[in-house]
Amino acid sequence: MDADTIRELFRDFGPVSVRRMFGGVGIFAEGLMIALVARDELYLKADAETVASFERESQRPFRYVTKNGEHVLASYWRMPDRLYDDAEELARWAGDALATARRAQAKPKARTNKAKRAPKA
Repeated sequence: MDADTIRELFRDFGPVSVRRMFGGVGIFAEGLMIALVARDELYLKADAETVASFERESQRPFRYVTKNGEHVLASYWRMPDRLYDDAEELARWAGDALATARRAQAKPKARTNKAKRAPKA
């Protein structure tokens, strides 16, 4: 799926940017990643508030395989096929994906400082 096709799919949602990453592409709105395309399948950003919509449509989260086995990226779920032919409905789902990305951005980041602190004297 090329960048022009992706932009056309999201036309009713609004402008998106498309960036190559890993083996696919990321789809961004307002500087936030709202979707990804891998192996010609489109996955929208999801969280606890939106996963039920994907489950009702019998969709699945993004999966990928490395030399260490299969991994699941539960924050991206396969877009229902029917949305490829319904730009207005896709715009609603993309809006939900953008809201999800905003919620994720607003969450405080966990500290990953691995340096050990000296005990207080």
